[in-house]
This record gives sequence, structure tokens and C-alpha cells, in this order.
Amino acid sequence: MKKITYLFTVLFLLTIGLKAQGGQECNIKYNLFKGNVTTKKYAEAKPDLNWLMENCPTLSVNIYKYGAKVADKTKDAVLAKRVYEGRLANFPNKNVAKAHSDYASFLIKNNLGSDDEIFGILEKAYKISPKDMGVKNIFRYFKGIVSRFKDVNPQKVFDTYDDVMESVEEKLDDYNKKLSPLLEKDSSGTLDKKEKKNLKIYSTNSKALGQVEGGLDAILSQIATCERLIPIYSRDYEANKTNGVWLKRAVSRMYNKECQEDPLFEKLVTSYAEVTQSADAINFAAGVLEKNGDTKGAAEMRKKAFDLETDPLKKARLKLREAQGTSNKSRARALAYEALKYNPNMGKAYLFIASLYAKSANTCGSDVFEKKMTYVAALNKAMKAQRVDPGSGAGRYIQSYKKNVPSKKDIFNKGIAPGSSFRVKCWIGESVRVPN
Repeated sequence: MKKITYLFTVLFLLTIGLKAQGGQECNIKYNLFKGNVTTKKYAEAKPDLNWLMENCPTLSVNIYKYGAKVADKTKDAVLAKRVYEGRLANFPNKNVAKAHSDYASFLIKNNLGSDDEIFGILEKAYKISPKDMGVKNIFRYFKGIVSRFKDVNPQKVFDTYDDVMESVEEKLDDYNKKLSPLLEKDSSGTLDKKEKKNLKIYSTNSKALGQVEGGLDAILSQIATCERLIPIYSRDYEANKTNGVWLKRAVSRMYNKECQEDPLFEKLVTSYAEVTQSADAINFAAGVLEKNGDTKGAAEMRKKAFDLETDPLKKARLKLREAQGTSNKSRARALAYEALKYNPNMGKAYLFIASLYAKSANTCGSDVFEKKMTYVAALNKAMKAQRVDPGSGAGRYIQSYKKNVPSKKDIFNKGIAPGSSFRVKCWIGESVRVPN
């Protein structure tokens, strides 16, 4: 009996020793592998990567994160597939959506895989977490949905668009919050090295997301017309009249596509407000009241919606929506500035003011020069939007307004000095610099 106990003890100690030795070797190999990757010695990293995936597959998810980089840099499709499948098998709950998205990017970059295969991988990522997908892949996935379902199931296209846009908006809000203190420090010249790097990263990513948002809108605008939306929502209303998510999306889409004149819009808004009692729904209901001539009731309802909302970013959106529905340009601008009190980095508020200025160009001046100076005021606001909110999509506005500012000939004919101050006339009443 004592001999048996002794043998078991020896075997146990040997097992522990082997495990410790194996664990130590795993750590040594991992550190060598990581060192080669971080110093960009990708070919040298391959043997250790293969050994780690074979012998220590669950040591760290970073084996696969670094491994994907090694496969990409060495253009090794076989290794990329092995790394991808190994990560999913050994770390099924560690940012898997990004793993799918990154692998799809590798296939696209190296012209590997069919459109259907790549779409299938992107669909897996999308179903897990759209917000963890790469910016370009969000756009690719939506284009794939549109090409497959625009004629046979447009509602799937609309639902996917809403899901994706909610994810994009969530990301943009997150960058907006991160950028705000950095931009404030940047204006005072007090950013340290790390903060400068973060400012650049957040600005770049935010701008890319803004471009995706604009691209998605451009694609959807060809499908989501009032002529197409109204029959679909009329057909599906009874089945969804107590579905708050469906109602929110239907109301928002009809509003954004300017389908408010159809009686269905009021019907949808009423149900949306009754079902959710949310600030967003009540605000839409206020717009319906105003349209029907109840100005006082609309104002009271807007106040109720605004007081009900607690998120400053959402408060800003409510104010901007009110501004967008106001015909008086001066009042609309004032409301946009109120929105900026709750979100100083709300680029869309600045772009809205810029659009008000641009639309007034023909009435805010007595000659060509004065009218064109209105576009200078609009350009300033668009550039401000770009500066504080890179994801606002300000680029296309800036390009448009730049084409309409006074030329050197216009300035010369006016007899005014480049770089001098000029006050834009009429309701705008804003001083700007004459272009150099």
C-alpha cells in the first residue's frame, strides 16, 4: 500500500513538473514570438507562431491577434485561415466580431474568397456586434444586403440600415465624447504627446465613420422613397402598431425622407408616442401638433420631451430637429446654437447653420461680391463642424462652399482689401474675413 502511494506521489510530482516546464516553455516561445512581431520580423515570427498554436493554443488571445498580423504581412493565406479558425476555436468569446471582420479584410486585400464567402463572414461579424466591425466592412456588408434584398425584401434592407446606423451613431458619440476634452486642450496648446496621438486617431476614425454614414445614406436614398415606404409601412402597420422599435424606425425614416404630408406619418407618430412615451416620440408628436395649427400645444409638448430627456447628446438632437422644422431662419439658427450648448462638438448643428447661410446667398447682398460673402460665412461654419466633429460629413459641404466664395476678380472689382473684415448683410449679420 505504501509503495502504491509512493508511486502515485512520484507520478503526481512528475506531472506537475512537466506542466510547469511546458508552461515555462510556452511563455519563453510567446515572448520570443511577440518580440519578433513588435520589431516587424514577421518571417522570423512564423516558427514560434506555429509552435504556440500547436502546443499552447489557449495561452493568450494575443497569439492570434499577432498571428493575424504575421499572416497579413507575409501574405500567407494558409496561415491566416489557421490563425482565424484557431482563434474562434480557443477564444470563442473574445471580440469574435472583429476577428471575422479582420479575416474578411485579409481575403479582400489579397483577392481571396468569393463575394458570397466574404459576405458570409461579414454577416457573422454583423450578427455578433456591428460596432466591432471595421469601418469599410460595415459599408461592404450593407452593400451586400442591398444587392441581395432590395427587390425581394426591402424591409430587410431598412432594418439592416437602422441597425448599422445605430451602431455608427453610437461609435460617433463615443468619439465625440473622447474628442471634446482633447480639442479644448489642443486650442490652448497643452496637449502632451500621447494626447496628440489619440486626437489624431479619434479624428481619423470619426471622419471615416462619417463617410460611411454618408455612403449608407446615398445608397438607401435610391430605395427608401416615399412612394416605396408608404405602401410597406401601411401594409405592416397592424402587425407592428405596438412594436416601439419598429414604430421609431418607421417614423424616423418617413421624417428623414420628408414623407410627413401623408396621413400615415401622423398615424405612426401617434402610435409611437402612445407605445413608448419616450422623449423622441413626444417630440415627433409636437411636430404633428404644430403642423395641425396647435402652436401652443406643440411648444408645451416639446418642452415635455426636452425635460424628459436626460442625455445631453440626445437633448442636442431634439433641439436640432426643432431647428430643422422651423421656417424662420433666424429662429432656426438660435435653436441650433441651443443644441450646441448641450453638445458643443455637434458638427451637424454647425452644418445646419451653414446651410441656412448658403440658402440665403441670393437675398443677403446687393451685388455678386456681397452675395458670395454669404458662402464665406457658410464655409466658416462647415470648417468649424469639421474641426470639432470629424465624423459630421462636413467635407462635401466645404468643397461646395469653397467653389462659391468671391474670386480675386470679384474682390478687386468691389475695391475691398483681401483679409479685411466684412459684415454679411440681412438676417445673418455676421462679420467674416474677405478671402486672400
